[in-house]
Amino acid sequence: MDLRQPLRGLLRGPRRLLAAGAAAVVLAGAGTWTVAAASGDTPAVHRSDRIMTMGGGVRLDTSYFTPDTPGRHPAVLLGHGFGGTKDDVRAQAQDLAEDGYAVLTWSARGFGRSTGKIGLNDPKGEVADVSKLIDWLARRPEVRLDKPGDPRVGITGASYGGAIALLTAGHDRRVDAIAPAITYWNLADALFPNGVFKKLWAGFFINSGGGCAKFEPDLCRMYERVAESGTPDDRARRLLEARSPSAVGDRVKVPTLLVQGQTDSLFPLNQADAAARAIRANGAPVDVDWIAGGHDGGDPEQSRVQARVTAWFDRYLKDDRGADTGPAFRVTRTGGVDSTDGAAQLRGASASSYPGLHSAPRDIPLSGSVQRVANPAGASPPAVSALPGLGAGGGLAQLSALGVGVSLDFPGQYAAFRSAPLTRDLRITGAPTATVHITSTTDDAVLFAKVYDVGPDGGRQVLPSQLVTPLRVTGAKAGKDVTVTLPAIDHEVQKGHRLSLVLASTDLGYASPAAPATYTVALKGDLKVPTAPGVSTAAAPLPSWVWWLPLTGAAVALALLLTARRRTAAPAPAPELADVPLEITGLSKKYKNGDAYSVRDLSFRVEKGQVLGLLGPNGAGKTTTLRMLMGLIRPDGGEIRVFGHAIRPGAPVLSRVGAFVEGAGFLPHLSGRENLELYWRATGRPAEDAHLDEALEIAGLGDALARAVRTYSQGMRQRLAIAQAMLGLPDLLILDEPTNGLDPPQIREMREVMIRYAAGGRTVIVSSHLLAEVEQSCTHLVVMDRGRLVQAGPVGEITGSGDTLLVGTATPVEEPVAEKVAALPGVASALRTDDGLLVRLDADGTAQRLVAELVRLDVPVTSAGPHRRLEDAFLTLIGGSA
Repeated sequence: MDLRQPLRGLLRGPRRLLAAGAAAVVLAGAGTWTVAAASGDTPAVHRSDRIMTMGGGVRLDTSYFTPDTPGRHPAVLLGHGFGGTKDDVRAQAQDLAEDGYAVLTWSARGFGRSTGKIGLNDPKGEVADVSKLIDWLARRPEVRLDKPGDPRVGITGASYGGAIALLTAGHDRRVDAIAPAITYWNLADALFPNGVFKKLWAGFFINSGGGCAKFEPDLCRMYERVAESGTPDDRARRLLEARSPSAVGDRVKVPTLLVQGQTDSLFPLNQADAAARAIRANGAPVDVDWIAGGHDGGDPEQSRVQARVTAWFDRYLKDDRGADTGPAFRVTRTGGVDSTDGAAQLRGASASSYPGLHSAPRDIPLSGSVQRVANPAGASPPAVSALPGLGAGGGLAQLSALGVGVSLDFPGQYAAFRSAPLTRDLRITGAPTATVHITSTTDDAVLFAKVYDVGPDGGRQVLPSQLVTPLRVTGAKAGKDVTVTLPAIDHEVQKGHRLSLVLASTDLGYASPAAPATYTVALKGDLKVPTAPGVSTAAAPLPSWVWWLPLTGAAVALALLLTARRRTAAPAPAPELADVPLEITGLSKKYKNGDAYSVRDLSFRVEKGQVLGLLGPNGAGKTTTLRMLMGLIRPDGGEIRVFGHAIRPGAPVLSRVGAFVEGAGFLPHLSGRENLELYWRATGRPAEDAHLDEALEIAGLGDALARAVRTYSQGMRQRLAIAQAMLGLPDLLILDEPTNGLDPPQIREMREVMIRYAAGGRTVIVSSHLLAEVEQSCTHLVVMDRGRLVQAGPVGEITGSGDTLLVGTATPVEEPVAEKVAALPGVASALRTDDGLLVRLDADGTAQRLVAELVRLDVPVTSAGPHRRLEDAFLTLIGGSA
């Protein structure tokens, strides 16, 4: 969930929903219309932002995108991932609108500016909200209708947003097609697989949601009860199952495209398999796509998946019979590493029908004697398979995409059974199974099963996709035969390699019994491996170097004859910039396909003592810029100098830079101080250079440093992560979304941390979506849009005076009156506030005419004056593309 991006990908009784239109959606503001800039043949897109009131007074923050073409259009509801907001899907919404759809996005309950408690897609809460959004779409003149009150509508989204697509399709018959991605079918099975508590992922959900108090009380109590006992109970299962698509699985009867991640210990492939089988049994078309990424990292294949989702909706919402929706089943396979950029090379394999998880099994004999396995007291130290939430971005995600990663089993804590060396290559596509006999010294035994790919002569072993199957064996004292269904994977085992079935007593991601026990494990048969022979890999294209290498060789030879050998050393330091923390000149970086820029001709300078805010909508190039600044990726053009030294991967000057970008991973059983000391020792630098006490004083953690990190709140974890970035007191500190997931008091504390750090003459660069917070904490701003610099300078200079008026009123303004004000000539938008109205004028509007019109409407005006926040300036600068 960063922790943020893959985690934002989730979690993000039943009562019949109210009939369509029974409870009308109330607009809390007339909305703000903007027109997204268009270039070339790309059609313009209109966007309108509204606050809509749902049942129980819950307010949802929405954005509505429509194409600038006449007529009625099919609609798409686009949900976001857990911990995120509607802003996370803005780019996809605009793309769909450009393709001819009316697109509605919203921040779910408890996220962003939306109110209400998080219900994990409660049918009475979040699902009912979406049904009311469909009511609203049915009243829009630009939306195509199947009949009155019934719009032609599809739903898509990833993780949390994917689950709401499935759930709404089961609760509301007006939904016509869905395309859920990396999501769950049965949330209880996902978080309590085989009766074992998936504690790390569950804890991440609570933290990324803002803490237990942000959730519905029943969910908060359930989490606390299960987290304390370590064992899920029947009440917990029933609570989550009622919020799962499986609860209405027999009512999901619409064309469904299921996109599921192979590197996903949160929602593995078996969740999509269960969904596919259930929906197909209802008679609906179902296609399944296994992508290379997932909640644990890897390549999300964003552009390919988005193109397939669009084609799916073209076929089933636009009735375009010629739309190529792709094969019934597709799986992405990795084929090594691109030597130019280290990226995993991906190839697609497909089949004309979905094979399921147990197609064409092959028996692989295993050998191994009866083995004893110790479950240590406190289940510590735990084995390591996946690193939930820590695989997103950077090296771990890369390894995960290649089927390689961090895995660790402790001697005496696992049983292993191995095959003979394979005599030919073996492609596993699906979920292997094995039967074992388990006896325990306690009534219950908890074990974690996994299959390793072991190299020749017992060499390097790989745990495909870092996945394990937990199993709880009840009545184990008497001994019991257990058939284990291992994680579904797509993995090729090469000739000469062996397969190793391992059953371990502990795993970092799960809750194991704290009481010591001894398990006895015996093998009861062969390992059955699904092979899915109907799935064929597309032929690899002839490498391009076959064609260009001879020509390039000749060109290089000629160049060497005409010029001196190209220097590879880094540019010399610039003495005149020795005291300048950062200067970026003409920086450019193209996307991987080389057709467009993520950053283009960017230049700005940062001085000592500044707290600089890096702002821009999603896709503006902020993260790419930060990654180049930290030497993680190379620019295609331009230069970055830190204290006069050019930045290159591994440049010595980077020791003067501290960064908090993807979120820190701490060992939960160690104290805060012990985690920081361990991290600093890993850098190999002298202990006295850490300045640990000074960093901790700035971070302001106090006595909490002596406590185990597992007891920390989200805000304390964030501050500990900032303290880790401050170790060594770097002269330049880079913070990416440091306030993400924090409540208002914690955000204020984080602001004070940044200001204190810069007060000593050091420099802070912070990237954030919280514009009000940036306005209070930053001294200077750099605003980016579509990879380019829009404006840079002091905060006060950028905010200016603006065209927004704050109108004070003697009594609160009712919504109908606000709508009338928004419709006045010269008024671009009008939003109610606690003290009156916030009115933005268009080019023809004047304050004098506005006040006259307000008096005519009997609005009790007490004051009127200019009001321009950073948010207003930001939206003006980027032309509504945020």
